[in-house]
Amino acid sequence: MSDSEIMTILVLFHTHRFRDLKSFYLGYICQHMRGDFPHRLSYNRFVERQAQVALHLLLFLQTCALGKCSGISIIDSTPLASCHIKRERQHKTMRGWAAKGKCTMVWSYGFKLNLVIITGAISVRTSSRCS
Repeated sequence: MSDSEIMTILVLFHTHRFRDLKSFYLGYICQHMRGDFPHRLSYNRFVERQAQVALHLLLFLQTCALGKCSGISIIDSTPLASCHIKRERQHKTMRGWAAKGKCTMVWSYGFKLNLVIITGAISVRTSSRCS
């Protein structure tokens, strides 16, 4: 399965009303879209490959999927925790990039994902602050 096919499945997931990626992939892609994705991967391998194409998907959405504001915009943000807040001093993977911050309900150590949806387009941005 190519990177573009994985990115297509991830974009399709967000346009359909499925609660989780596993039920979408196994129940919809593998059952109803066999002709569109003939070389499907197992779900575990798909999740592994998903991490590899994340940067490509982000760059695609930033460059190609930007639209002009039509008056209606939806803005949301969510924390992306790197580790539990109590383990922030021991955490080595994201040291220098991640930061501690208080989001709506909890303290977290990691990033903040900002998502802006304008009619027909999506913009994604990450920042190291959660406040």
